[in-house]
Amino acid sequence: MITSQYMDSISHLSLLFLSSLIAACVTSKTHVVFDENYAVNREADHLQDLDGQREVIPSKDQASGLMMKAPLLSNGEVQFGQNYVVSWGGDHVGILDGGMEVVLSMDNTSGSGFSSKLKYGSGFFHVKARIPGRNSAGVVTAFYLTSGTSNHDELDFEFLGNLEGKPITLQTNVFADGKGNREQRISLWFDPTADFHDYKILWNPYQIVFYADDVPIRVFGNKTNIGVGYLSQPMNIIASLWNGDDWATDGGRTKINWSYAPFKANFQGFNIDGCSTEVSDVSLCSSSSLWWNNQRYKQLSSAERLAYENVKKKYMTYDYCDDVKRFGTRPPECPQ
Repeated sequence: MITSQYMDSISHLSLLFLSSLIAACVTSKTHVVFDENYAVNREADHLQDLDGQREVIPSKDQASGLMMKAPLLSNGEVQFGQNYVVSWGGDHVGILDGGMEVVLSMDNTSGSGFSSKLKYGSGFFHVKARIPGRNSAGVVTAFYLTSGTSNHDELDFEFLGNLEGKPITLQTNVFADGKGNREQRISLWFDPTADFHDYKILWNPYQIVFYADDVPIRVFGNKTNIGVGYLSQPMNIIASLWNGDDWATDGGRTKINWSYAPFKANFQGFNIDGCSTEVSDVSLCSSSSLWWNNQRYKQLSSAERLAYENVKKKYMTYDYCDDVKRFGTRPPECPQ
């Protein structure tokens, strides 16, 4: 603690330096303390207040005034309410195990979703998820980052449901300054409906990497030097379960069989390692002092590169880079 005598002895320049440190980007195993209607131990009230798809995210003033370190539990995790809020379909959301697990459900009346309380300008983001099983054709389970702006930046994990006995497809996509159409699809080497698996997104000034259980499955490098847009806008972290049967399975030919509803997706792992732009300028999120921006994460390691090449060779079923019929030529960010 800085005493009043010590503060009196700090020079004007030192005060300015201290202020800059306080304003600096916070790695966010963090949370915002709400009033009693949104307290972590009041999940029932919280869901009731969020019913009707009304999203509640703290204002910038709330965030900067109330930012604090989230208490880590013995397993290194934090409770859902520390970093996230239900954003829609509140009556289709269950909070289990004291906030350590969240269940999103969907029936023919509504899907559901949750969002981070804060926006981030860089980080290493993750969630543990178990995807709906049985006959889930047309059902989309998503974990993604988005700026929510008209010229949006976005990074997508989308799990595309399928008929019983057929594999789930994992689709990833990258939007930069509103430009997307960068879909890649893989058939996972494990069953994502059988157990929890860890899905991660690294986003720093050098590259974006999608991981499944620590295996890199997609890399999107910063190629602004050749005119390719790169993500620069603050983004929320979102998970959702929704009806995508107009496109998700067999190009939309296979529709949702509602007799299998409710469909349920389970989520765990709510700690966040990210640079919050609610309490600092987004330019600070490129600082090399943030661990995910250091030399180690400028490119894949040699072991990661081998694993990534193996995924592309054995499990990738679609790559927009190879779709010359669709684009006429290879997009500039793709290997030429």
